[in-house]
Amino acid sequence: MIAVTGASGQLGRLVITELLKTIAAGDIVALVRDPQKVADLTELGVQVRQADYNQPDSLAAAFAGVDKVLLISSSEVGQRLPQHRNVIEALKGTAISLLAYTSILKADTSPLPLALEHQQTEKLLAESGLPYALLRNGWYTENYTAGVPAALQLQAVYGCAGDGKIASAARADYAAAAAAVLTSTEAQAGKVYELAGDEAYTLTELAAAISSQSGQQIPYVNVPEADYQQALVQAGLPEPIADLLAESDTGASKGGLFDDSHTLSQLIGRPTTALAELVKQAL
Repeated sequence: MIAVTGASGQLGRLVITELLKTIAAGDIVALVRDPQKVADLTELGVQVRQADYNQPDSLAAAFAGVDKVLLISSSEVGQRLPQHRNVIEALKGTAISLLAYTSILKADTSPLPLALEHQQTEKLLAESGLPYALLRNGWYTENYTAGVPAALQLQAVYGCAGDGKIASAARADYAAAAAAVLTSTEAQAGKVYELAGDEAYTLTELAAAISSQSGQQIPYVNVPEADYQQALVQAGLPEPIADLLAESDTGASKGGLFDDSHTLSQLIGRPTTALAELVKQAL
């Protein structure tokens, strides 16, 4: 059986959708804080079990009988390390054959502050004695295309990434990669996958794509990180999220979101989703 943590989240649901293409629903375990949120998965025959990163006692029972686990990194930035530690500790002494963890692109050298908790989690995994693989996911293209409505309203794309190249991919692409690793007949323990989109672009090129498809002239306006962070807060984003996005843009300006290995498309057996397609969906 394959267990997916955070199964009610955007990535988790997509991973389960991918798994259902090749394995029986009864062989998939969806781990969620609130089983009511995934009643549709229960109807499909997926095993839904309650599990909470913050409640270690809930984890041992949740992993009973499981062979492989996908640990989707927690969405609670700042709390990730203790939460991930709880999962790793719960799996020690079990007979799992693989623990796959969704880390961040080039975690060991990334200039993004966001990488710190991933580096710490990778260290825990290395010391755990568990068979594990690292899925070092790059940026989600949706992180930027979600801002298309705001760009049209403000008549500009704002950011602080400069001319940094961003090799992002769709969430669905990363979900397909996770499913491929979890269902592979080849040994995966010890592997490190640097996963990014086939197509790299600057925010100037993102603005051009929005302009082309919307019929409006949408420029990219580069601003200092502090100004961008404040603009995000004023737009209604919680301050920690605004900090994360602004810091990540600065990281992108230093090459932190670029990779041209094409490992992701090779792993999923198809090109990654084009930026133009995701801009079209956002419009």
